[in-house]
Amino acid sequence: MSKSGQRLQDEGSRLQVVTAGAISGLVSRFVIAPLDVVKIRLQLQAHSLSDPLSQAELTKGAPIYKGTIATARHILRHEGITGLWKGNVPAELLYVSYAAVQFTTYRTISMALNELAGEKGMNKSAESFVAGAGAGAAATAVTYPLDLLRTRFAAQGTEKVYSSLFKAIRDIRRDEGTKGFFRGIGPGLAQIIPYMGMFFAIYESLRIPLSQFNLPFAGGDASAGVIASVIAKTGIFPLDLVRKRIQVQGPTRAKYVHKNIPVYDMGAIKAIRMILAHEGVRGLYKGLTVSLFKAAPLSAVTVWTYERVLNLLTGKSLDGAEKRAVS
Repeated sequence: MSKSGQRLQDEGSRLQVVTAGAISGLVSRFVIAPLDVVKIRLQLQAHSLSDPLSQAELTKGAPIYKGTIATARHILRHEGITGLWKGNVPAELLYVSYAAVQFTTYRTISMALNELAGEKGMNKSAESFVAGAGAGAAATAVTYPLDLLRTRFAAQGTEKVYSSLFKAIRDIRRDEGTKGFFRGIGPGLAQIIPYMGMFFAIYESLRIPLSQFNLPFAGGDASAGVIASVIAKTGIFPLDLVRKRIQVQGPTRAKYVHKNIPVYDMGAIKAIRMILAHEGVRGLYKGLTVSLFKAAPLSAVTVWTYERVLNLLTGKSLDGAEKRAVS
């Protein structure tokens, strides 16, 4: 077995990796939930930011969100503190499941690639990109229905579209069929493959060099996660926005907080063209600022928690973790 493959085996058993991944997802989701709700509300706002709203649009009851802080204040004022945690139940299930599948698949693919490469080993950047892309695609496909449910609950205003998670599942299955749970999975997969590939490639490239600086609280892992996430997220953001718009299509489209969401039933590419035509280039980047604010703490907390929990489960100290990082 190659040195890299032995390193992966030394990092914990499959159960330990799953547990660490699940816990990291649970913790990180709770921390960034309010930013996630704000991001989704901004992404679903379909009017042009450069043109004033017409009176007809105003009478539909759609709120006007301008900026991250203003949006958060609007939600607090009209929906209360719980409004910032709408969709948190399916989101917690999503993040726990996603993180567990992601880290497990990443480790499995990495070990398989090293086995195939033999004693020579594989280029670390290439290994990280392939394993990251594969892990992201697998986790997205497995957990996608939870992602759709999270979006729909976060898109609800004071008017309830779904009163509970159980009723949401029942109604979607009854009114939209099984395929209703997978609306927007095309752009979802299209975005996650380059995103996760870039994320893990950049993260693995930065983690070891940053660990040399002896940052407090093993900050090398967190800093590498932040930088990798910001770069990757900016590159694929338009696909994320299109995915959110498609996720709220169907019979309940006009019942969410934004009641003027256009119909996007022609695929991701045509949806992008439609947004460009009606909202301009800025329309494809609505919510990017808060998304980057969210991406930084999300990735930092996820990776930091994962490394710490895995160290606890494997009986390694933080000092041992740093030695492992630079070995």
